[in-house]
Amino acid sequence: MEGSQPETDASTAPPLAALAITSREHTDVTTRDVVFDLRDVDLYYGATMAVSGLNMQVHKNVITAMIGPSGCGKSTVVRTLNRMNDSIPGFRVSGEVLYHDHDVYASGVDPVEVRRRIGMVFQRPNPFPKSIYDNIAWAARLLGLKQNLDERVERALRGAALWDEVKDRLKGSALGLSGGQQQRLCIARAIAIEPDVLLLDEPCSALDPIATALVEELMQDLKKAYTLVIVTHNMQQAARVAERTAFFSLDVSGGKRTGVLVEYDDTETLYTRPSDKRTEDYVTGRFG
Repeated sequence: MEGSQPETDASTAPPLAALAITSREHTDVTTRDVVFDLRDVDLYYGATMAVSGLNMQVHKNVITAMIGPSGCGKSTVVRTLNRMNDSIPGFRVSGEVLYHDHDVYASGVDPVEVRRRIGMVFQRPNPFPKSIYDNIAWAARLLGLKQNLDERVERALRGAALWDEVKDRLKGSALGLSGGQQQRLCIARAIAIEPDVLLLDEPCSALDPIATALVEELMQDLKKAYTLVIVTHNMQQAARVAERTAFFSLDVSGGKRTGVLVEYDDTETLYTRPSDKRTEDYVTGRFG
């Protein structure tokens, strides 16, 4: 199992509380193609190490969740995958962040092309102050993908399960949509340029339960075509949507606070039979 060494043998621990983990037909997703391979990755802001010793793989057409307490580096890690941290002064990476065996931080790699292939949806919906149509078409136009633009916009909105709700008001302002619709619009905007991966950084934290359920249902459809990585503070959400879950925590030894990957496994195993006491304490609500 990936991550740091366990502190205790879970076989001697008391049974865990019942968790509502979505029932799925078991398949070994680790046999699928590797999309991301992180090898001995350390992440820094200036002289401060934010995340240390990260080794993990993300597999094709799988939903991978990252959970853990605030400040443990989950968002830093997910934003590292498509170089969204590049604009932060002092941010740097050591180790290898491989995407289909290519280091995304290698010399000569174009970060714009990285972000075209690896799309991102943020915590709060951030539609442009434009029409619904122009929100979807904007990136495609910018990248020169101007042929069959109407079909591209419709395909993206259908892919985000939003077409039927907005097809009669495509020229209307995107700011007039509900919060849940705006978040699905942002997903549509991301998939309009046909990425390979979608990164979702707490995409439901600002949504109500009904809108959250729609986005979670959408994720199950999207994984047929895309690889999804989701950061969430909602442990039940990870249990509902993700096949694989990575638990991050904080190492506070030496008077410093550094994010570490504690445990990474299929979601049911991590929630019900964790190999590390820190994971058990987190998923059972003893801390975090």
